Amino acid sequence: MTGSTSAVPAALQTFIDATNTGDSDAFVAAFTDDAVLDDWGNVFHGRDGIASWNRTDNIGKQSHFELVSLEPTDDPDRVVATLRVTGNGFNGTGPMTFEFRGDRIARLVISPTG
Repeated sequence: MTGSTSAVPAALQTFIDATNTGDSDAFVAAFTDDAVLDDWGNVFHGRDGIASWNRTDNIGKQSHFELVSLEPTDDPDRVVATLRVTGNGFNGTGPMTFEFRGDRIARLVISPTG
């Protein structure tokens, strides 16, 4: 990983590891019960929504994540992770903004790359 030397939050590491090993249960468990995932404007709510997105856009597409950089923000519970994504769906590198509550992901915003 390049960029910031910040420690990788545990929930973000679980998000990456669960995706890379195809562990859907661990992936969904990384999110809060009321989590929101915004993928380029398509918004998914709660663990059922996260599970749906996971089936159609993530593990269901055999995605693999590589953490490129991790940047802190002015909010200690928010980081911007740049991930390189490969698989049978989206392939490319882009920013994902993670907001944490406790040891889980409360909000994830996946943005188009410039």
